[in-house]
Amino acid sequence: MNKNVFRNLSYGVYVVSTLDGERNTGCVANSIMQITSSPATIAVSMNHDNYTNSCIQASKRFAVSILSEASSPSLIGQFGFQSGKDTDKFEGIAYSVKEELPVLDDCCGYIICKVIDKMETSTHTVFLGEVLEGDNIGSTPAMTYAYYHNVVKGKSPKNAPTYIAEDDLSAKDISSKEADPAKEESSSRWVCGICGYVYEGGTPFEELPDTYTCPVCRQSKDKFVKK
Repeated sequence: MNKNVFRNLSYGVYVVSTLDGERNTGCVANSIMQITSSPATIAVSMNHDNYTNSCIQASKRFAVSILSEASSPSLIGQFGFQSGKDTDKFEGIAYSVKEELPVLDDCCGYIICKVIDKMETSTHTVFLGEVLEGDNIGSTPAMTYAYYHNVVKGKSPKNAPTYIAEDDLSAKDISSKEADPAKEESSSRWVCGICGYVYEGGTPFEELPDTYTCPVCRQSKDKFVKK
């Protein structure tokens, strides 16, 4: 099975936030959909291993910040590639409080929900949330997962429903990469070992700048591997 076909489904990129007691926490999600319009209800899929999952279970509420194409990629690194159990993910992040929950300022819209039901799978919890409040912010288009993958050139955190391991690349994907070796050799490629962001240099001998940091997860040069 070619798992890359799932990338053709429509996904957004969101930060789902909630409370750990009185402390703000949250994580990146891309599997969110509207279930009903009246009363307005949405479903959020959350991996069991995400600390945010247990916090939503306890608080019975969550907020969704909808990232836009102009949102800083570092938000995905901040909320998607570290655990809220031992990290204050909101440190240095601009946000507002809506219905007692944190909403990112750098987004194109938000939705506030109370949990009314849930469904368990072997790896994820699907929370059903009744919408309490929501609004658009600005006019920049929402970031889709396809945009994140193709333009931002990041990968999904390993707990995301859309995560695809490198070993799952299909033969078609591999052969397409090998189809034009001259193109591959025309530039240098550095891959972030934390989030998968790809930096492409102008020549095959160009080195990654010493001061370079990953625009997605903000890791330093030493976390990159030359391909």
